[in-house]
Amino acid sequence: MKYSASSHISRHSGKRCSLFIISAFLLFFTGVSNAEVLTLSEGLRLAIERNRVVKITEAEELIAESDTLIRKARMFPEINASLSQTLQAHQPAAKFDHQILSISEKDFLSYSLSVQQTLYDFKGNSSRFGASKAILMSKKYDTKRVKNLVALDFLRLYFDLLEAEKMIAVSEKEAQRLESHLRDARHLYEEGTITKNDVLQAEVRISDARQRLLAVKNQRALTASRVNNALSFPLTSDIQVADEVGISPDRLDLNLPKAWETAEEKRPEISFTDEILRSLDLEKTSLRSEYFPRFFLRGSYDYTENRFQVHEDNWSLTLGMNINLYQGGSTRASIMKLENQKEQLLEQRKKLIDEIKLEVERYLLDLRNARDRIAVTETAIQQAEENLRINKVKYEEGVGTATDVVDAVTLLTIAETNYYRALYDLRRAEGSFLYATGEDLTEVYQ
Repeated sequence: MKYSASSHISRHSGKRCSLFIISAFLLFFTGVSNAEVLTLSEGLRLAIERNRVVKITEAEELIAESDTLIRKARMFPEINASLSQTLQAHQPAAKFDHQILSISEKDFLSYSLSVQQTLYDFKGNSSRFGASKAILMSKKYDTKRVKNLVALDFLRLYFDLLEAEKMIAVSEKEAQRLESHLRDARHLYEEGTITKNDVLQAEVRISDARQRLLAVKNQRALTASRVNNALSFPLTSDIQVADEVGISPDRLDLNLPKAWETAEEKRPEISFTDEILRSLDLEKTSLRSEYFPRFFLRGSYDYTENRFQVHEDNWSLTLGMNINLYQGGSTRASIMKLENQKEQLLEQRKKLIDEIKLEVERYLLDLRNARDRIAVTETAIQQAEENLRINKVKYEEGVGTATDVVDAVTLLTIAETNYYRALYDLRRAEGSFLYATGEDLTEVYQ
């Protein structure tokens, strides 16, 4: 037996090539098939973090916080300092009994330092600061409102995607049942028990089912793109979602008057309006303070370089009062404007409460309706499955007709479709009802 180096090399290169192909094959399938599953809680977190409207409202909150610091600064002492060097063309002098006497240096240095503190201004500055804090709180409530609204929109998209996946499963099962019926029809046709018409009918039904399957797959792809858009992902990202369980019945109090009471207490829109009303009251107090004097205390130190003066520097302490006697009625007009704004806002608050109550009632009715539909459709699925089983047996025994089997498959598909639609209508209604009552959805779906 002859042994050659070339045959040895070729065998080893062949083994390496085979190993490379197998490794590439495994990497391809493990990398593609193992898509990361997005949970609802993680999706809510990402949707809120990446949403541009949320970022805008958070920026407005930071702006309002800066305004509070500006208003607060007026309550602290005001400190001023100055430094100057004066150069003059002629030395200042005066005539006394036909004599010219110098009274100041020709060139001199001067500086000063003063501290002034408002002692009492009839709550002017403190009311302005309080109003700015109320505005800041209103911005915080608005940010909370926007975040919860973004969470609700994403929650609905998430359950839309889950529903689309269930519709695909229902359509696939319908096609499988019709294919099973087609095999039975072909078998019976070969035996001469039935006519060609039954086979043709089954083939047409399968074609129709496959078209509907394509439609629901396209719907799933579109819904997935909308979810990706809400998360700021590329629209074509392969996203997989986890089938979430419903909210515990203990978490949902379906008593309408109590739900209204909870909504009035927790909805950030109402709290936002209340803070704006509080800020208007404080602004009104600050405007009224302009009718009264402002008392202040000022201490200063001044130095002017001048050898002709007895004292070049001096300390001073001033207790003073400022009052504006007349501004053409602008203060009174500003107070009237605030009063009118308050009346308008109170009416808007009443309107807002009415709209929230209507929203709570609507989602409560949707929730109850979805629960009732689930109870009905669960029974309908069992009945439709039994109906299909009976008609298949009758058809195989030559007693029933192909139309009865196809109708039974259609009825079962309708029952399953109705069940999953009711199920995810319930999931959406649960989230919407909790949103309407003011619950934080990110905490509820942790």
